[in-house]
Parts: sequence; C-alpha cells; structure tokens
Amino acid sequence: MATPNSITGADLIAASLYDLGVRVMFGIVGIPVIEVADACIARGIKFISFRNEQAASYAATAYGYLTGKPGVCLVVGGPGVLHAIAGIGNATHNCFPLLLLAGSSESHQVYKGAFQEIDQVATLTPMTKFSSRPPSLALLPSTLERAYRTAYFGRPGATYVDLPADFIQGAVDTQEPMKLLPAFEAPKPMADPARIRAAAAILKSATAPLVIIGKGAAYARAEKEIRNLIETTGLPFLPTPMGKGVVSDYSPLNFAAARSAALKSADVILLLGGRLNWILHYGEPPKYRDGVKVIQIDIEPEELGMNAQSSIEYGIVGDISLAVDQLTKELGGFKFTSIPSLLTTTKARNIANAAKKASNNVIPMTYEHTYKIINEAIKDTKVRPVFVSEGANTMDIARSAFDVDEPRARLDAGTMATMGVGIGYGIASAAAFPNHITICIEGDSAFGFSGLELETAVRAGYPLVVFVMNNSGVYRGVTEEAYANSAETPLPSTALGLDVRYDLVAQACGAIGMVARTPDELYNCAVTALTCGKVALVNIIIDKGVTKKLAFGWLASTKKSQPKL
Repeated sequence: MATPNSITGADLIAASLYDLGVRVMFGIVGIPVIEVADACIARGIKFISFRNEQAASYAATAYGYLTGKPGVCLVVGGPGVLHAIAGIGNATHNCFPLLLLAGSSESHQVYKGAFQEIDQVATLTPMTKFSSRPPSLALLPSTLERAYRTAYFGRPGATYVDLPADFIQGAVDTQEPMKLLPAFEAPKPMADPARIRAAAAILKSATAPLVIIGKGAAYARAEKEIRNLIETTGLPFLPTPMGKGVVSDYSPLNFAAARSAALKSADVILLLGGRLNWILHYGEPPKYRDGVKVIQIDIEPEELGMNAQSSIEYGIVGDISLAVDQLTKELGGFKFTSIPSLLTTTKARNIANAAKKASNNVIPMTYEHTYKIINEAIKDTKVRPVFVSEGANTMDIARSAFDVDEPRARLDAGTMATMGVGIGYGIASAAAFPNHITICIEGDSAFGFSGLELETAVRAGYPLVVFVMNNSGVYRGVTEEAYANSAETPLPSTALGLDVRYDLVAQACGAIGMVARTPDELYNCAVTALTCGKVALVNIIIDKGVTKKLAFGWLASTKKSQPKL
C-alpha cells in the first residue's frame, strides 16, 4: 500500500510507460492488471479495451508498425498470455515492434499451482527478443525501458515483461521514482562504402534491373530516399503488398501490373526492406531468372543469403534510408532508359484485362466490380484512405485493386498470412492516423475471427469503415440448393451460413450496418460509410464462386519442374 512517501507498482508502471512516450495501449484487463490499466488512464494514456486478447495483440503489432515505436498490449496472465501469443508470433514474423505486458501470480506463489500460473517468461523467451520478470519492484522502470527499446532497436520484434501481482499492488518508498527518458530514435547504421560502390557498378551494368520495395522500407520511413532513387535513376520498381505507397502506385515506373514478367526478366534486383520468403517466391526459378544478382539491403546481417546465395556477395547491411541515399549518390547521374518492351506491353495488357473484369456488371457482384465501385466512392468522397485487407480471395484480389499514394497506407495478413487481424489492425490504424479514413476489406470468414471488435471501435470513438465480402464460404460458397439438402448431403468444410446478416451484427454493436446486393446499393452505402464519421459496416452479397478453384494465387506456381526418371 502506498504512503505519502511511496508510489504503487501500478503507478510506477504507468509513469514509466508515459515517460517512454506511450500514449495508446491495447488489451483486456482482469485481476491483477486492472490497477495498471486504470493508472495508465489516469496518467493520460488511452487504454483501448478489446474483447479478445488475440485482436488486442494484433492491434498493438500494427500500431508498432504504423508509428515506428512499440505497440503496447496489456493482458492477464495464463490464458490471457496464451491468447496474446498470436500477436507475439505475428510481430516476430512481420518484424513489427511489440511490448507485451501481463500480470502473473504473486512471486511467493511461484511453482505452487497458483491461479492461472504458467511460466510466462520461459514460455515467451524463444518467441521474443527479450522476456523478463523484473528482479524487484524498484527495477521495474529499467526493465520496461529495456524491453521497450529492444523491441524497436535493430530488426523490430516482440518483447515481454512479467508483472507479478505483488509488484503491481506493492509500493516503493520514494516520491521520485526513476524517471525514464523519452524513447530515442533507433540507431541507423550506414552501409559499407565498398559494398555501395559494388552495388552501383552492378546496377549500371544491368540490362533489366528491378527494384523491389518491401514493407521494411515503409516501416523504416525511407520513402523520401527511395522516391529520390527511383525518380533520379528511372529504375522500374515492384512493391510488395505492404510496400505499396513508399513510391506512389501511380508512378509510371511501377510494374506491379506486370509482376511475374518483371521478376522473371530481371538480371539484377535491388531488394529494399523485403525478405525472399514465400511472398517473393524465395528468389528462385521458375519465378526468377537463373543467375539473377540480388542486391539486398537489410538491417539484419543474417538475412543475407536466405534463399538467394547471390545476396551474400552483393548484399548490404544498413539502415535502408541511409544506404539508399548512399547508393543514389554513388550512382551519380546514372539514368536507366531501356525498360524492356515485355514489361510495358505486359503491364498495359494486364491493366486492360483488369479493367474489363472490373466492368463486368452482373448480379451477384464479382470481387472486381465491387472493388471498382468502392474506389469510385473513395474518389468521389475525397477521403484519405488506409486500407486493411484480409481473407484469401478478398485480399488476393484487393492487393492490386486499391492503389495508394502514401506509405504505410495498406496493411494485410502479412508474412504469417494471419486471419483475424483485420478489425484490430483497423482500430490501430484509426488510432495512429486520425486524419485518414481506415477501410477494412474483409472476407466473411476473416471477419468472423474478430467481428465483435466493432463494439471496441465504437466504444473507443474511432471512425472505421468495414466492407464484408460475403460469398458465404471460405474461398468460395456453395449453391443455395446445397443448404436445402444439407440433411442428406452435409455441407463442405468451406461453407459458411448463407448470406449471414453481418450488417445486423454491426447494428447490435452500436455501429451503422448496411447491406448491398446491387452496384447502386453498394455505391450509396459506401458513400454513407465513408462520410458518416462513425463505425460503419457494409455487408456486400457477392457471387458465391461455386465453380472457382480452391487456391491462393501466390502459392500456386512455386513448384519447380521435376526431372524425368
């Protein structure tokens, strides 16, 4: 118990977080962390209380990505931590900075089978960059500072601090607790000049160079330097889904519409803030040319050589913004003017084919035509959008349907292809970017993971627009007759309820809920949702896709041909 000459553990935690610059937290409270959340609120930190620890931890990871400083998530111990492990994994694999805080049993009850007791520090150690229980209440501030700093220094990731109940409820005999300095900017290492010179020489000699811009470039806030590089050199570029907007999608040098041709034809690739994992087809044939040279710039030395041996020889370790600036200066007045005709003709053809698909005005509506109408509403209402998309077909098609002009204006399921991130990401985006309108494009299956978090958004007071692409299934739905005959022939595992009224779920949560079955209905609903300044959901009944193949586009064409025996 605190005295006039002491401070409680809960107040010490709140003061430490505030000193570090934390102004928004996500989580779910319960014994013993209620006092921590209330102390944070009293200190001036906005606490956004979720309905599920998974969604709260996802929101914190996205907030870390969008702001460049760790998103903070507070949960109870035991099952609360187990649920929040989803966010830990998401942060680790996406390289997003996250600080997870969790209550735990009183320190003297350890190993006795206390309420919700698990060894949370040991459980999270292999999943995080730092996992610790403070040695004493007095050392809580320094432990929090180290965990916060570690989460975003170097390659970003997740950290964890355990908060025993007796620490939270105890007191430190001082009126002046350790005051922490506001969080510093992470150190930015420059690149080896010799490697920069070698990279410049390779780019100058390339016949088909290509710049690939990953979400790490967006996180690093390297848009100024990368835009200067592209504009100065005329190099064609290809953004990954979350790398969109680092250089405007409307740039004539953007060859996302000719993605396969660009990857296959490139003889030199400059990879900025991306990893050669499944999203980039491992940097291997048949998606890439044999012998392609990969100049990979990354903050993490161990990333060089992952799935592309050439990146060991040509790779560069350093901060992306500094390294790109060095490279641009080393390239001098170099200008690439020989973009292969294959890329320009393929880009034009694919854009024309996409426009034709989007103009297919049928009922039930298609994904492509639906997205065209949403884009028209965005243009007409002149909002500044941030897009969040999740769901297999929903996200796969949306990645090329919505162009952005700003960095960090698109989030999706990411490296882990995590379903359930959508509404949490949307709330985080609304908190981070109050001058934008966050638009969640949700598959109906994906929405089911976190749909009740609409009530969280309403309660938090954030405007949020949600479009649910309702095809009554996972990947695809089934015929209406299949529902009528389900007693005799069970529905397949991919079937969801027929035309579920997600709009009524939104209304029950205090949001605006609308349903759209025709293009005119969708346009009117979209305009209302985008301009109402509230949480609004549009339940879009689209084609069930009964005859479509069950597949996820990016995983369908990576298998190498096998030699005949």
